[in-house]
Amino acid sequence: MRASPTIANNCILASLIGLLAFACFGFTQSPAAPETRQPIAIQFSFDRPIDASASPFVLASVSGLFGSEGLAVTTNIASASKDAIARVARGDSDFALVDINELIRFRDSTGAPLIKAVFVLFNKTPYAIIARQSRGIRALSDIEGKTLGVAEGDLAIRLWPALARQNGIKLASVKQSKISAAVREPILSAGQVDAITGFSYLSAVNLRDRGVPSDDLAVLRYADYGCEAYGFAVIVNPVLAAARPEAVKGFLRALIGGMHLAIKEPGRAADEVVNRMDGGSRDLELERLHTLIRENFVTAEVQRNGIGAIDPARFERSIDQIAEDFKFQKRPSAADIFDNAFLPPLRGRLIN
Repeated sequence: MRASPTIANNCILASLIGLLAFACFGFTQSPAAPETRQPIAIQFSFDRPIDASASPFVLASVSGLFGSEGLAVTTNIASASKDAIARVARGDSDFALVDINELIRFRDSTGAPLIKAVFVLFNKTPYAIIARQSRGIRALSDIEGKTLGVAEGDLAIRLWPALARQNGIKLASVKQSKISAAVREPILSAGQVDAITGFSYLSAVNLRDRGVPSDDLAVLRYADYGCEAYGFAVIVNPVLAAARPEAVKGFLRALIGGMHLAIKEPGRAADEVVNRMDGGSRDLELERLHTLIRENFVTAEVQRNGIGAIDPARFERSIDQIAEDFKFQKRPSAADIFDNAFLPPLRGRLIN
């Protein structure tokens, strides 16, 4: 039996209406576009005006690594590590780059907030004695009977007593001359002191820039004479760490990416840093960065344990060295100062 044309047409029309209704239903019920999440605002403090040591942070920013972690990072400059630590303690800053040895001393003060480091940038401290070989100083033992220029607020001098005792140097045999940080290198360059304390990547490069021949400089790095100290590290506000652990992890992932870029592209890193300095020199900052990579960033320990981590046994020994000249109310442990819970797994931190 054949269906009449009218009945057939009605069936076709009903089918089309049904399909159209189904299509419309499918369209109206499709998932809504995901809402754009606002980035988390992060305030970061450097403990001094930026130089080549800030290149991992600068590259993480300009390369969009912080942004890809959902972070909007702004920076400020503190007057010293003590000031940067205080900003994080008050909650004025979320993170800061500070000398970890200053953090160890800070944590011993009564009622100090439980601030911890979560990432070590300088695997070895940059503390050094920079001397003139023409003044008879080629090794640390030659410092006896000499005059050592010490700038106000210098961090290296605080571990000098432990270093001297470890190397059999009589502290009383070395005269200390108090000087301004602004004239530290000029005074040595002019021969008014025999040596100065400072950071190897800063003072030594500055002196070469002032015309002191490289072969007349003796850069006596504390790390080469038994100093176990780590250097600059990232600290975090404990409230942020507890409330937004994923933000802390994201910040460190971005920083590790920035560090890889600085190591791989030092020329680009120097350019980006100088663009953010007042009167900076690309040649000087590039030389500083090469020094940092060689002496402080990429060490044998970093190649074993990855970027950002510590060796707990070494850290304990470094605390013992601080205790030689600092009277702890209660000696901290490595776990009191450093928290590795926010670091990525080892495979994400290895230097290729």
